[in-house]
Amino acid sequence: MSGFTLSDLERIIEERSKASPDESWTAKLFAAGQPKAAKKLGEEAIEAVMAAVTDDRDNLTYEAADLLYHLLVVLKIAGIPLENVMGELEKRTAQSGLQEKASR
Repeated sequence: MSGFTLSDLERIIEERSKASPDESWTAKLFAAGQPKAAKKLGEEAIEAVMAAVTDDRDNLTYEAADLLYHLLVVLKIAGIPLENVMGELEKRTAQSGLQEKASR
């Protein structure tokens, strides 16, 4: 199993966001702004859902990678570090999902 983490991906996105948009898809998304990046995130989410409901495991794996990448791009453009999201997930796992949802 790979030692590659979402933190590694976040770091790579940071590096590539500074490249020329002619040389990097990540830089191109950053240059286009949050509306374009968010649209791509939505497209990837739909593709992941379609793969899931058709039990296409290989395509679901591929689309999940796209989804995570585009989510991290959207978070980076918004100035939200992955650490903040992980902190929120950590808080939520301190109780059952049903308890957490009921407390909203």
